[in-house]
This record gives sequence, structure tokens and C-alpha cells, in this order.
Amino acid sequence: MTADQFRHLALALPATEERSHLAHPDFRVGNKIFATLGYPDARFGMVRLTPDQQAELIRRAPEIFQPAAGAWGRSGNTIVLLSRAKVTLLRPILRRAYENLAAKQKRRRMAR
Repeated sequence: MTADQFRHLALALPATEERSHLAHPDFRVGNKIFATLGYPDARFGMVRLTPDQQAELIRRAPEIFQPAAGAWGRSGNTIVLLSRAKVTLLRPILRRAYENLAAKQKRRRMAR
């Protein structure tokens, strides 16, 4: 997978915007980041998952997925080695990251 393919998959999700955070392209819904490119360097992307979802991916494909550094990784942020990932593998993972965030935003709106 290339960075352009990652970008295309992320932007295909409803109401997703591309912006930048810490000099890395990021993908947001409702102003919240669910994926980034170029972290920790240009070979990688990142998806924001739950810790359980992250653990399952790392168990299934440790050559592709790893936790981000520190507390960020412990909270589910997962690094993706783009050169090893396939579009068919990453499409549902990006959707899951997007849906996790969309569900969280919906719960917040309902609590108001």
C-alpha cells in the first residue's frame, strides 16, 4: 500500500477531512483524528483503534501493526507499515477507526 492509497481510503469515509497535525497529514471526522500518515516517518500510517482491536491486529499481523509509542499506543493508536499492508486489509480497519470515533461523538451529543 502507498501513502496515496491510504489517503484515498480514509477520504472515502463520509464527512472525512484531511488536515495536518504536528506536520503530518491527518484524517478527521467532526474535528477528531482517526488516522494519520507519516508517523513516525513516511513509511507508516496510524489508525486510532481501541486497545482490544489493536491487540487483535498485532496478534494477527505483527509484521504490519505495532502500538504507537507510550501512552498513545497503550490507548489503541496503532502504527501501520504501509509497504506490508494491502488495501483489502486496511479498508475495514480504517472504517473501524472511523466508526469508533463517530460512535464516541454520537454518545457525547446524546449526553448533552
